[in-house]
Amino acid sequence: MGLKVGDPAPAFSVKDQDGNLVKLSDLKGEKVVLYFYPKDNTPTCTNQACNIRDNYAALLKKGYKVFGVSPDSEKSHQRFIKKHNLPFPLLADTEHQMINAYGVWGEKTTFGRTYMGLLRTTFVINKKGIIEEIISKVESSKHTDQILGKTE
Repeated sequence: MGLKVGDPAPAFSVKDQDGNLVKLSDLKGEKVVLYFYPKDNTPTCTNQACNIRDNYAALLKKGYKVFGVSPDSEKSHQRFIKKHNLPFPLLADTEHQMINAYGVWGEKTTFGRTYMGLLRTTFVINKKGIIEEIISKVESSKHTDQILGKTE
């Protein structure tokens, strides 16, 4: 079975776009948003990242540290951040350490074709390292509202 709300967030140690090691254990006492997305500079992923960028102040105001996570390289993340002026770090999970630990690699279907890939999912982790929310039906253009719990 996959992770559930109330479970401890799986530990991780992954490099960000600048090669800095980011570890969950260093984020204890912080509220953390980990949003897993398939690929830098693709339309839906860009829309999602820009929605978070445009509403980043609201996330900071609520005390969240935001990290995007994909299997892309540090260099790819650097280009994505620069091109779209993203104010938050992107974690380069090229070895799928976090992706597997969080259970976000699975079967996808696009245009009738079935394949294995990253399942767009966001985890909200509380100050004690416990998963507070799992968003599996991500709406890229309204993602910050989903994270903050706003509904229309």
